[in-house]
Amino acid sequence: MPTSPPGSLLLWFSLLLSYVCTALATAAQANATSGALNVLLIIVDDLRPSLGCYGDKIVKSPNIDQLASHSLLFHNAFAQQAVCAPSRVSFLTGRRPDTTRLYDFNSYWRVHSGNFSTIPQYFKENGYVTMSVGKVFHPGISSNHSDDSPYSWSYLPYHPSSEKYENTKTCRGQDGELHANLLCPVDVEDVPEGTLPDIQSTEEAIRLLEKTKTLASPFFLAVGYHKPHIPFRYPKEFQKLYPLENITLAPDPQVPDGLPPVAYNPWMDIRQREDVQALNISVPYGPIPVDFQRKIRQSYFASVTYLDTQVGRLLGALDDLELASRTIIAFMSDHGWSLGEHGEWAKYSNFDVATHVPLMFYVPGKTASLPEAGEKLFPYRDPFDPASELMAPGRQSQDLVELMSLFPTLAGLAGLEVPPRCPIPSLHIELCREGQNLLNHFRFHDWEEDPYLHGNPYESIAYSQYPRPADSPQWNSDKPCLKEIKVMGYSIRTIDYRYTVWVGFNPNEFLANFTDIHAGELYFVDSDPLQDHNVYNDSQHREFLELLMP
Repeated sequence: MPTSPPGSLLLWFSLLLSYVCTALATAAQANATSGALNVLLIIVDDLRPSLGCYGDKIVKSPNIDQLASHSLLFHNAFAQQAVCAPSRVSFLTGRRPDTTRLYDFNSYWRVHSGNFSTIPQYFKENGYVTMSVGKVFHPGISSNHSDDSPYSWSYLPYHPSSEKYENTKTCRGQDGELHANLLCPVDVEDVPEGTLPDIQSTEEAIRLLEKTKTLASPFFLAVGYHKPHIPFRYPKEFQKLYPLENITLAPDPQVPDGLPPVAYNPWMDIRQREDVQALNISVPYGPIPVDFQRKIRQSYFASVTYLDTQVGRLLGALDDLELASRTIIAFMSDHGWSLGEHGEWAKYSNFDVATHVPLMFYVPGKTASLPEAGEKLFPYRDPFDPASELMAPGRQSQDLVELMSLFPTLAGLAGLEVPPRCPIPSLHIELCREGQNLLNHFRFHDWEEDPYLHGNPYESIAYSQYPRPADSPQWNSDKPCLKEIKVMGYSIRTIDYRYTVWVGFNPNEFLANFTDIHAGELYFVDSDPLQDHNVYNDSQHREFLELLMP
């Protein structure tokens, strides 16, 4: 009787063992995800908390407010850097910009710093079908020109075809000609392709939600909306909701006397728009003419309401497909946006208006009761309907939290193992997180008696940072390339104060020198909530400041 060579038997046994292990792993993964909750992550670009659910009395946001009424809403959530690519890479990897080493738009973290896992990658590796629509990662080099595919996504990410017209001459000016303007209310039927990017993103997201009905696995769907990012290109009918005569200026439209020059951002991207160029505004401090300031604020608010209708359509579809009872919804922004506060526009700073963001989580059966058969949690609400009433937020927390907490929190809410805390240093660790896990905020007590969660906000701290090329405003102060960074502003926000120190920074070594202090800022929240009166140089606070230095 012929016998197989020992090597062949060993190979056959190894292959059999490998197959069995793979089958067991697949079966275990299927069992682990069979009852799993889906995840819908909605990321908005440049949205400050100018929403009804955050107490804004001007902006109409009925659909987002409705989501907030069924969610846990964080009143004090902050981004780690107020610019798109660094912020998104930070919260999608759960690491600070000093770890990702991305302060600009010009490097891919997996090559430049470490092969860090992302939120969608972690869900994908745990049996989820992961999908991306619109602007989730910042496009370009910072996500390897692929939105971090194939690591993060089960399918190729979707980008709306009309996106390419965003910065082209599609804005009808008073002269009847087309311009590349900052203010760009449009007749949608007249623009190229007869649609806008966020409309297309909503349509694609709804199509994918319909497709998930046939999936055996849970899904993780990330939808990135572009508005209210500039240019303010939105359907012109939304402008009617905000008559100019009702639009006020920022409460503090002047550059504060005690503001260090290094802290000021000269809003150069605003200045590049044709309608702003025509104003011939002086550099770096302006100011923008008062009537144009009102028009900017009007268009920002109109863009937010346009965004709200897209969120409403998306959540309405989730309802119609009977997915609301088994889908976690996280709603957030990558950073805020200045609307004339401190004489500044855009983001690019450490102020609250640039770093403070909306953040809320809907968890079926936890932040809201499970819907009854046929019940709609998210029926579309028309912002043009005068009978539409403001809906109060559901659960609320005053604790300060960071966007980096998104990774461990979503993992925990979905029942996945929460990634461990990162050691220091952690460049060699693929899966870990620097953000705090917020799961303890979802352990509700006295549900009916008190909608506010009483943690200890005095123990919570949010950190942010922003790079500068020099101690005074330059043409590249808003978005310096890595090699141009000479100063880094590190900022601490507590319930009581915001403290920022601007120190020397070596971009070759990625090192800050805290003995090389260029400037400082200190604002007390109770007495100076708008952060207009810098008391850093007041001798009475010297002992307090010494306690804050590392």
